[in-house]
Amino acid sequence: MSKFGGIDAGGTSWRCAVFEDKDSILARTSFPTTTPAETLARAIAFFNDHKDKGLAVSRIGIACFGPLAVNPASPRWGHILATTKPHWSGTDVAGQMAAGTGCPIALETDVTAAAFAERAWGAGQGLDDVAYVTVGTGIGAGIILGGRAVWGTMHPEAGHMRAPRHPEDLAFAGVCPFHGDCIEGLASAPALLARWGMDASQLPDDHPAWDIEAHYLAHLAANLVLTTAVKRVIFGGGVMARGGLVERVSAKAKALIGPYGTAAPGEGGFEIVGAGLGLDSGLLGALWLAEQAQS
Repeated sequence: MSKFGGIDAGGTSWRCAVFEDKDSILARTSFPTTTPAETLARAIAFFNDHKDKGLAVSRIGIACFGPLAVNPASPRWGHILATTKPHWSGTDVAGQMAAGTGCPIALETDVTAAAFAERAWGAGQGLDDVAYVTVGTGIGAGIILGGRAVWGTMHPEAGHMRAPRHPEDLAFAGVCPFHGDCIEGLASAPALLARWGMDASQLPDDHPAWDIEAHYLAHLAANLVLTTAVKRVIFGGGVMARGGLVERVSAKAKALIGPYGTAAPGEGGFEIVGAGLGLDSGLLGALWLAEQAQS
């Protein structure tokens, strides 16, 4: 049976695995995202070490943080573009992994790969039109319409859209180095830390942070539904592990749209749900990429 490699290449950490299939992980590791040279060297060493142990992979799927050049026709395919992550702009992730391991590479953004995994095995099963949103170190959205990933001049960067400010959050400048108070700048994990002086996991359930957080994420979800007509928006990432946050976002997004269009009675509506694959959406998305490229 063919074995596949998967990398969930996040802005905070990388997770690497050797798979037979989604239910059979033969080896895995994780490590912090540091410099490009150090991080890529650790990923290459993982696959080469396991090749020597009889666990050679036929292809490696990479679900990578971005912005990322994802169009195979681009001479910069597989490169990270101008990013908020220090030192990573211009890094040729796909090329260096291919050269270091000798394996063909399949690559997509982490959120688009996660969207495909959720559609195949998680909360998006049975749907051709879904969006997956991650809320963690950054905020991003992978969009699938008609069963195909959406990208044109670049892949979607929905986390950098604007939203009306919450009335109790007018003074916070935001943390995005490109846009200041875009949704990522206001609702990502670094934004929560900068605004409140503590990590999201330390904020109590009744803290006003969560109403503000739900406000911005609801605007993001409502905009995705109104602009792409997806039937389901799936939220994942570390911040979304907070109990009740998905439900808050759903209620606010539906209130924002009201009885218009897809939300009208009898029109089928839309759903906002949590990730069915939990924190493994990205890693399983990398597997999905490798399997699809192989076939």
